[in-house]
Amino acid sequence: MTFKDDGVYIEHMLACIQRIKDYTQGNKALFFDSTLVQDAVVRNLQTLTESSQRLSETCKNAHPAIPWRDISGFRNILVHDYLGLDLNVIWSVIEQELPMLEKVLKQMQ
Repeated sequence: MTFKDDGVYIEHMLACIQRIKDYTQGNKALFFDSTLVQDAVVRNLQTLTESSQRLSETCKNAHPAIPWRDISGFRNILVHDYLGLDLNVIWSVIEQELPMLEKVLKQMQ
């Protein structure tokens, strides 16, 4: 994998974060009240976490502050435990984890 490939995945992850921000508008009630928004957010989280798995180990090792393993584990939950998804956990990720991830990804560009 090359730096160019990493850049494509980083851009893709940032686009997913932006879509999630657009869909939720930072509004917890909007997220909880709309299955359409929930589905869109979950899909973008799946895509974001899948893209994170495709980053090179060199790229990941250069940014140890990001919990890459946790992101990968979250992907597995989103994909394989879709019937047991906890909307409170997903909202917590949106509110608490994505802003920091977005900040670091922008620095990685």
